[in-house]
Amino acid sequence: MANKSPSPAPAPAPASGTMSVPSAVIAILIAFVGGLMIGNITGRGAGPSEEIEMAAGDREGGDAAAGPAVADDVERFRVDVTDDMPQRGPDDALVTIAMFSDFECPFCSRVEPTVNQLLERYNNQVRVVWRNNPLPFHQSATPAAEAAMEAYAQRGDAGFWRMHATLFENQRALGRPQLEQYAQQQGLDMTRFRAALDNHTHQAGIQRDTAAANQIGARGTPAFFINGRQLMGAQPLEQFTQVIDDEIRRATAQVQRGTARGQLYAALMRGARTSPAAAEGEAAAAKAAPPRRPQPDPNAVYRVPVGTSPVRGPNDALVTIVAVSEFQCPFCSRVRPTIEQIVERYGRDVRFVFKHNPLPFHDNAMPAAEAASEAFAQRGADGFWRMHDTLFENQQALTRENLESYAQQQGLDMARFRAALDNHTHQAAIEADQTLARQLGASGTPSFFINGRNLRGAQPFEAFQAVIDQEMTRARERVASGTPRAGVSEATIANNATEPVMLPMPAGDAAPAAAAPDADRVYDIAVPANAPTRGPASAPVTIQIFSDYQCPFCSRVEPTLAQIATQYEGRVRFVWRNYPLPFHPLATPAAEASAEVFAQRGADAFWQYHDTLFQNQTAIARENLEAYAQQIQGINMTRFRAALDNHTHQAAIQADMDAVRRAGAEIGTPSFFINGRLLQGAQPLPAFTAAIDRALAERGGARPAAAPH
Repeated sequence: MANKSPSPAPAPAPASGTMSVPSAVIAILIAFVGGLMIGNITGRGAGPSEEIEMAAGDREGGDAAAGPAVADDVERFRVDVTDDMPQRGPDDALVTIAMFSDFECPFCSRVEPTVNQLLERYNNQVRVVWRNNPLPFHQSATPAAEAAMEAYAQRGDAGFWRMHATLFENQRALGRPQLEQYAQQQGLDMTRFRAALDNHTHQAGIQRDTAAANQIGARGTPAFFINGRQLMGAQPLEQFTQVIDDEIRRATAQVQRGTARGQLYAALMRGARTSPAAAEGEAAAAKAAPPRRPQPDPNAVYRVPVGTSPVRGPNDALVTIVAVSEFQCPFCSRVRPTIEQIVERYGRDVRFVFKHNPLPFHDNAMPAAEAASEAFAQRGADGFWRMHDTLFENQQALTRENLESYAQQQGLDMARFRAALDNHTHQAAIEADQTLARQLGASGTPSFFINGRNLRGAQPFEAFQAVIDQEMTRARERVASGTPRAGVSEATIANNATEPVMLPMPAGDAAPAAAAPDADRVYDIAVPANAPTRGPASAPVTIQIFSDYQCPFCSRVEPTLAQIATQYEGRVRFVWRNYPLPFHPLATPAAEASAEVFAQRGADAFWQYHDTLFQNQTAIARENLEAYAQQIQGINMTRFRAALDNHTHQAAIQADMDAVRRAGAEIGTPSFFINGRLLQGAQPLPAFTAAIDRALAERGGARPAAAPH
């Protein structure tokens, strides 16, 4: 890094009793490499107006040397990158990911493995630059940011990223004593460290970062700007790679046209936006937001023929599970232990069928599918499942060279194997599987059809169990009525759906025009006296959140709600209401668990538990609920277990659901009543801001009346 001097004071030698310098360097290198091996990503944002002309800063050699602005067809935001900001990756990387983050934010923690995975995948083509944006409702976030920046001041980039990793690994222990403990473990000068926290030495820099985030509309965390292109939230790896791959292509072309690599980022920033879209543009975007989509009927039965696909399990199994999957998909890999649990639990009563659906943005998925198909062609089902397991166990190594190595290890005829891959012998059969998946509405992976009933995603064992047990009962009834066991599967799916079956939409949701009549309706839904809330009771806007802990859309909207809390601090109050849907078997127990945490420890503990449930949405079985409760300080586990056993809070949960029906509203999840007006679904931020701004305007800035009870 060029002329990197985060602090004028030299880093002191380690005090007696701390690691030697060589040992510390080795430990830092081990921690850094270990972090890269974990797998996933981070990002960050732009500088304030007075600093935007320094978009390249010292790292880029100055704006004047950058040459003309790069003109292209994508929206970019100007994001300051200066010499006093922690970074990973080289100064002349083709792609700069600016990352606004918060050490207490659960979504920021969740995306960290993705950031590491990106750095590993793209090596010297990508750099990540850190910007602090501690959210106001995270009490420990600012002190943690100050601690990390003091580590940076004393030890440079290596010191910062080491402290950064420690803070995220210990996200629930960010009090002052813990921060000092981490600093001591890392050999920092403790006198300087304590003075920096006592005197808020780094507060001005942190506030600069926060102001920069606010200016370009990145008020929630995490927020990423990839060569200035905004990506909000803890997105999956594929979302990042799509943008990064495109940026590498664009950057390579720009370098070939004569822009020096070291000046590329500055050139991109010269033509970038300095603020988000104007308010009227946001309002238009809100109006143009798509209507809430119909949801698949979880009880629909589809005709999914087994055909000539690989099968594991007996042909007379009572339950057939058709897995639509692909070998490069991380979620497909993640669900494998659940599959093994099903096999162990149900034995010969269940069989699995594999259908291929290699997704187009996974470069190695199609060749891997062809390799598995050739193993099936040569060695039958045993050969297929052996190759299947090998491919998933080596999911990061699916190149042609790797595929041939696995085939050789398994004793396949290598001449036939290479010819099958060269000539795409099995591609037609794989594409037939893909066509079937699309027809049935299972375009993503993994997707499962359990005796024809669709279960999507890497669901926990309990979600599979609920459907399997129901289908097992029905199958046994068929056998008792005279259907042979070997004929149960075909009899179950015969004459059933061959295309997606959707739940009927509530009136007004079938098309955008139909939603208009209810736009001004104000529903009378009183706020209970004992509901979990966040924000002042005197806030002029109350948002009642009707949500379900197992609903993926409810999880997806959480970062947007965090943005709203920051943007409208002091003017918005959130009220949590439970609305567990009947086809989410784990949603009601999760709601009961969170209600008990609230009953014992109040709102702060509730929101902590709430965040944990959404962070671990695929692991909310009873044992998980208890484990998460034990992490909350002061929870009486005897009371907690009794509350779940006795369904202590079931009446209150039912009251939340009844309140919606009494008001005459028909909703799914998530749904939001903003001063009584209904906003449905995981809407983008502009849809919320339009509704909130309208509610504020109607209040005229006046204090609200007392909350109803």
